[in-house]
Amino acid sequence: MFVVCGEALFDVFAVQDTPTGMMLDARIGGSPFNVAVGLSRLAQPVAFFGGISKGFLGDRLGAALKAEGIAPDCVQWLDAPTTLSLIGVDASGVPSYSFYGAGCADRQLPMNALDTLPAATQAIHFGSYAMVVEPVASVQRALVEREHQRRVIAYDPNVRLNVEPSLDRWRDTLDWMAARTHLLKVSDEDLGLLYPGVAFAELAQRWRAAGVRAVVVTRGGEGALAWTAAGEFEVAPVRTTVVDTVGAGDTFQAAMLTRLAELGALSPEGLSTLSLPAWQGVLAFAAQAAAITCGRRGADLPRRAELP
Repeated sequence: MFVVCGEALFDVFAVQDTPTGMMLDARIGGSPFNVAVGLSRLAQPVAFFGGISKGFLGDRLGAALKAEGIAPDCVQWLDAPTTLSLIGVDASGVPSYSFYGAGCADRQLPMNALDTLPAATQAIHFGSYAMVVEPVASVQRALVEREHQRRVIAYDPNVRLNVEPSLDRWRDTLDWMAARTHLLKVSDEDLGLLYPGVAFAELAQRWRAAGVRAVVVTRGGEGALAWTAAGEFEVAPVRTTVVDTVGAGDTFQAAMLTRLAELGALSPEGLSTLSLPAWQGVLAFAAQAAAITCGRRGADLPRRAELP
């Protein structure tokens, strides 16, 4: 079983003005939520580990988890609001963002949530801002510290500066995680923010030396690069007509984890001993899944039957 840790929230889009105000369209989101959905749609058992509000927005998030077949075993239902990310677009089509998350349920995860981790857990995914805002960050770090020697830890920083503007905070978290992470996936966009001008290979070598079994750098329409014990390689992008790229990185992560599970390589040892052709196949599978998401509106992640 997979456990995905982090935030589930609402992206709220400004649709149009009304005579008395504005019409809004609220859509379920959050990078970890997307990864959990992606795993479930790819026929992997998965539970969501995070705080969700007891209010009506939290009820909707809970309904979505149920509809997608994601186990709620690790969800903590809390008396706190639901995080909202407000997105508006100006006359030129340029988006602006306002984030409302202080004191919200996804940040208030209690330490006793650690007691809910299923015994069948094989791999735990962490990502995005829940790793850098308190108190949830401390809870997730405690989980990593407790589990990294016996279960696969996967991490995608998924930097969101509108939530935590301190690049040092993101860098410190990534450095801490590198010594405890087995599978690190990071986008070239995030690396450009965190380490401008530093070669990807230099960063990958640093993280591999810290203990990461495999480092994967996704590059959008240019494919992906990887550094593993089997060697360094590149995977070409899958050509598609792009509708938008929302959820593409989360799809890549979910598909990569899925294929590793299908190959029986979902262990620290398995990641270290997987052959180069097998790794190339894993990333090609992930790239194909991401291309499907890019060809559809929003974070509409693929099902297993849509992939080879």
